[in-house]
Parts: sequence; C-alpha cells; structure tokens
Amino acid sequence: MLATFLIGLREGLEAALVVGILVAYLTRIGRRDVLPRLWAGIALAIALAAGIGAVLTFGAYALTFEAQELIGGLLSLLTVAMVTWMIFWMQKTARTMKRTLEGGIDRALSSGGAWAIVAIGFISVAREGIETTLLLWSMVQSFGDAPSALLGALLGLAAAVVLGWLLARGMVRIDLRVFFAWTGAFLVVVAAGVLAYAIHDLQEAGALPGPFTAAAPVDAGTGAVAVGWSAFPFGWAFDVTGAIPPGSPLAAILQATVGFMPQMSWLQVVAWVLYLAVVGTVFVRGLRRRPAATASAVRPASPTPASGVDAEASLAPSPAAFSPAHPADVGAPDASTPNPQGAR
Repeated sequence: MLATFLIGLREGLEAALVVGILVAYLTRIGRRDVLPRLWAGIALAIALAAGIGAVLTFGAYALTFEAQELIGGLLSLLTVAMVTWMIFWMQKTARTMKRTLEGGIDRALSSGGAWAIVAIGFISVAREGIETTLLLWSMVQSFGDAPSALLGALLGLAAAVVLGWLLARGMVRIDLRVFFAWTGAFLVVVAAGVLAYAIHDLQEAGALPGPFTAAAPVDAGTGAVAVGWSAFPFGWAFDVTGAIPPGSPLAAILQATVGFMPQMSWLQVVAWVLYLAVVGTVFVRGLRRRPAATASAVRPASPTPASGVDAEASLAPSPAAFSPAHPADVGAPDASTPNPQGAR
C-alpha cells in the first residue's frame, strides 16, 4: 500500500496541477463557458486509463502461463520506458509547462471547435493516467496482492486531488520542487524494481535465458540451479528465502521500495544495478544543473502568492520539479493581472 500510495500521490498531483493550470487560465480570461468541455476531456482520459487497467487485469486469464509471463514482462518493460521518459521530460519541460498549456488553450479557442478543448483536457491528463495504470499494474503483478495495492493507489489519488485543490485555493503551502525531486528519485528506484521483475517474467516465459531454462547452470552436488558466482550469468545470484520468506511483510516492503526479491537471478541483479547507475546518475545531474541564464530568468520580487506553492520553489531553476515559473501556474493570482480574484 505504501508504494502504490506514493505513486498515486505523485502521479495524481501532476495531473491535478495540470488541470489547475487549465482551469485557472480559462477563468482568468473569462471563458468559464468552455469548462464543461475541458472536464469532458478529463473524464474521457480517466475512463481510458481505467479501461486499459481492466483489459490488462481481466484479459490475461484466457492465456497460457508462458503467454501471461511474456505479456507481463513486455508491458513491464514498456512501463519502465514510460516512467523513465516521464521523469526526464518533467525535468526538461517543467519550466515551460504553463506557457505550453496556455498556448494550447489559446489555439483551441481561436479555432472555435468544441472538440479542441475536449482534446486539450484529454491529452493533458491521459499521459499521467496511462503511465499510472501501467505502473500500478506492473506492481500488482509483482506483489500478487491486488486489493492492498489498489487501495493504496486510490488513497494516493484521493490525497492528490485534495492537495491539488488546497494548493489552488492557497490553503496550504508546499515546496513542489522538493516534493517532485524526492518522489522522482523514488520513481527511479521503483522503475529499477519493475525492470528486475520484467526480466524475471521474461525468464519464466523462456524469452530470456535464466534459472527456468536449459541454460541455467546446475549445482553438481544438489542437482538444483546453481547459486552465487558459479551461477553467473544465467543462474541465481542469491537465494535468501530461508531468512526472508517471499510472502513475509519484510519481503513486501523491500520489493515495494527498492525492488529487492529474496531470490533473484543474475540478469535481474545486473539490470537493476545498471538502471540505477545510469538513470540515477543522470537524474541527480539534472537536479544539480542550473541554466546559464538563471539570473535573467528570475523576475523581480512580487507580493506573496496566494497559492500554496512555495515562492522559492517557483523561482528555483531546478527542472526536476513541477514548480511553475509563475504563481498563476496552479491557480494562484497573477501579479500582473488587474483582477487577482479572477484567477481562482
């Protein structure tokens, strides 16, 4: 529940902030009449994510075990790719998110098409929805405890909706730069665990060599698949199931947080280590990177924003956060707008 709660909270808050930007901008320019179209697009995006989750959950029952493992492994690889892309996409485009979304609204309004606003709402939320669905499905497959995992995700999404509303109303303050930096690091670790489990599924399906195939080295004394350095590269790297039973709470916590399983093959360990080493290094460098034109990008001091977004986070050049470059990004009053009340 903890892992899926944090995922639901982060992904849900991303979507909530995007919706907040769109609603605040339409309100500020006096076009509340098109808000129903925006909400219709958002509802379609949520329905699509739920539909994909239902198909993945119930559509695999008619398949053979090998087919289920193969599809599960491939979808987990797709999940890792989407999460990784999303993490770095947020680092790169967070500073221009507000302008991009508002530009899309302006173009949709100028075209005069009702479906254009629906499409804006759909596209803005569908990305987070599909990513969340795939990530949660992969984690449910690895945990095998669907009720607890789904409950944690729903609680996280509910908390994200409440937090997003409180931020937009200015009732709470939070440093989004720090929040998304820490949750981004958590997602990197989670993605490494999902990658390791994808390798496990593909090995069980026979798509990759491993302990479940004829390529596995066998211990001469016991006749079982070898464990340790002698089993490299297609045997078990370690087996601590005697000390940490696979179904124990400790095993669940370790798998949910760092992707550790009591029994892992060498391919799983190598994939986990390489992913963390490469993606983790690039992620940390992205957090430390500072644009050369930071000084010219920072605006003069303005009155304290009514939004719950910390002003320090709004001006911070770190691209890891979904911290807007302007308080109006999450529905707060725009300092340059004559009528701040209209920004709610």
